[in-house]
Amino acid sequence: MLRNVLNRKWLMVVGMWALCMISCGWSVAADGGAAGGDGKALVPQAGEGTYTIGAGDILSISVWKNADLTRVMQVLPDGMISFPLVGEIKVAGTTVAQLKKNLQDKLTPFVPDPEISVEVQRVNSMIVYVIGRINRPGHFELVGNMNVLQALAMAGGLTPFAKRDGIKVVRNEKDKTMEYPFDYDAVTVDENHVQNIQLRRGDVVVVP
Repeated sequence: MLRNVLNRKWLMVVGMWALCMISCGWSVAADGGAAGGDGKALVPQAGEGTYTIGAGDILSISVWKNADLTRVMQVLPDGMISFPLVGEIKVAGTTVAQLKKNLQDKLTPFVPDPEISVEVQRVNSMIVYVIGRINRPGHFELVGNMNVLQALAMAGGLTPFAKRDGIKVVRNEKDKTMEYPFDYDAVTVDENHVQNIQLRRGDVVVVP
């Protein structure tokens, strides 16, 4: 009984921390790390060669000495953007460095030796979903190394009718749908933390 009470208090603390992180917002760009001292937002824990662009991200693209080729645009749900002289181009699933190289190749016939700058001004694609018998189902920003328990806390915790041992994480991996089981009591009471996996972009936590 005492352990259950302590676990509930711990979950409340986790939930308050997570909501605080969300309320602070998370703007990012392509150079890596957290927000810099000059207020410029940076991609968390990712350089331009590692961060993968996703649908909803806001990109700033400019070509040196070509003001007409400067654009701030949002990646469409299908992963595409439209850029002058290039037309539609798929950017979701590519890194910032790959996008720069792709744009350089496509612009070279029109602009000799183009010097292109690409920044992710805001990450909107780092989202996870919590659905089912949860108090506040919906989508939530994927903050840091968020795990299943933290996501459940952000979603307000389980309802009284939730099937605590039937929770699962649904994840798309290389065109395959994978399911990872999560037993709430096994993790919070029995301290079986193996099931409390770190979430990834696009994961869906299902609470039956």
